[in-house]
Amino acid sequence: MTETAEKIRDHFELFREPQYEELMENKRKNFENYVGDAEVTRVADWTKTKEYQDKNFAREALVINPAKACQPLGAVFAAVGFEKTLPFVHGSQGCVAYYRSHFTRHFKEPTSCVSSSMTEDAAVFGGLNNMIDGLANAYALYKPKMIAVSTTCMAEVIGDDLNAFIKNAKEKGSVPQEFDVTYAHTPAFVGSHITGYDNTMKGIVEHFWDGKSGTVEKLERKPNESINFLGGFDGYTVGNIREIKRIFELMGVDYTIFGDNSDVWDTPADGEFRMYDGGTTLEQAANAVHAKATISMQEFCTEKTLATIADHGQEVVAFNHPVGIAGTDRFLQAVSRITGKAIPEALTKERGRLVDAIGDSSAHIHGKKFAIYGDPDLCYGLAEFILELGGEPVHILATNGNKTWEAKVQALLDSSPFGAGCKVYAGKDLWHLRSLLFTEPVDFMIGNTYGKYLERDTGTPLIRLGFPVFDRHHHHRSPVWGYQGSMNVLVKILDKIFDEMDKATNTAGKTDVSFDIIR
Repeated sequence: MTETAEKIRDHFELFREPQYEELMENKRKNFENYVGDAEVTRVADWTKTKEYQDKNFAREALVINPAKACQPLGAVFAAVGFEKTLPFVHGSQGCVAYYRSHFTRHFKEPTSCVSSSMTEDAAVFGGLNNMIDGLANAYALYKPKMIAVSTTCMAEVIGDDLNAFIKNAKEKGSVPQEFDVTYAHTPAFVGSHITGYDNTMKGIVEHFWDGKSGTVEKLERKPNESINFLGGFDGYTVGNIREIKRIFELMGVDYTIFGDNSDVWDTPADGEFRMYDGGTTLEQAANAVHAKATISMQEFCTEKTLATIADHGQEVVAFNHPVGIAGTDRFLQAVSRITGKAIPEALTKERGRLVDAIGDSSAHIHGKKFAIYGDPDLCYGLAEFILELGGEPVHILATNGNKTWEAKVQALLDSSPFGAGCKVYAGKDLWHLRSLLFTEPVDFMIGNTYGKYLERDTGTPLIRLGFPVFDRHHHHRSPVWGYQGSMNVLVKILDKIFDEMDKATNTAGKTDVSFDIIR
């Protein structure tokens, strides 16, 4: 059927037309090493067996669909949390296009980031000239107050020295000598996006507190009564940071959000383009050295940064993406202890409402089996909440988790009767999880958008929580931290449970005995 300007069909309809189906079938049989449907089915069925799982878990040199991204992505996330700060990635344009599009697809907002545009000649001769020209152009065109430099694989493999390159660029006049340029080495071939976040935050702390780049003097710490807050790499940063601000203001806490990117990824559509919006001011970043303590919501995402901060004499306290009653309790009690501020009645009531909501719905979650995947802290927080709800987090998998994380989650599982038989998998990927879902099935998965292929393949319903979420809109605007955020997570879980109940009971006269209006 020919398309016309009056009727242009969506691709869902268009590619179901006979001519397109014939084209695809011809392509499959003649150009894709076609072996026949029977052989495809035989091999596919074999990959669902315990025999295949054993082979799958024995692999060492191959990663298939890891539940992580690379370091520079986390570096960009950290950088945009500061006032008029432009992320500058020393590497190729293609890499930076990926980081920008990845964030834009999740947050549905433009993400500003520039590249030093390294190509083959830079790979041979080094990227100094790219740094000199790139910093000059970025400073002149985009007028930032600070530039945060990170690296990709190419720059790291050839050994480019960021500190020396930035000093050379300043001597050449690319930017003024006093202009703030922070840097962090973030090789994409090791670690993950949480490592890149940590390295960049550590670099920003050292820049402002230790005069690392020579732009500012090392600050003498004069302790005050404020606290610093680090959110970590968080796909819900818009909703979560605003919820944390609300909590701190209810408690009367003097605080600095160190890396506040809640506004830059939630700009209004009012006719004005905001390349930069909100963010921790550079003055706040410097004065944060005087705080009495720094609180991190993600321990495994901020290990180096917290160690650096602790070296400056501050108390550091780390949590694991606190979701639920116990996690939020610990967070609020720590804030109260450190600041001397009482937990207000308003938050106590919010806690009671969450307890009430859990009581209302616990029968529907009790005994349900879950597989959880994502970043280490997120997995811990969600597993703890599932245990509180009476569910069983049977498989907990973090590709970027380490042995320390694995032991901590195992201790959590061992502390609850609902954790019996549940297992933790550090360093495993989503192809490992696929095997587990076939050989040890669960009722639901919790994780990011990439789990939708596992949902289709294994039939395990997916509850979308984490980063990235590309195929649903605006989840990042709602918090998942605090009692209010925990309520949001509870509702997400329950909605999926009820959706699946309805799908399983909706055949009139056969299965609709439980197709209820009231749940």
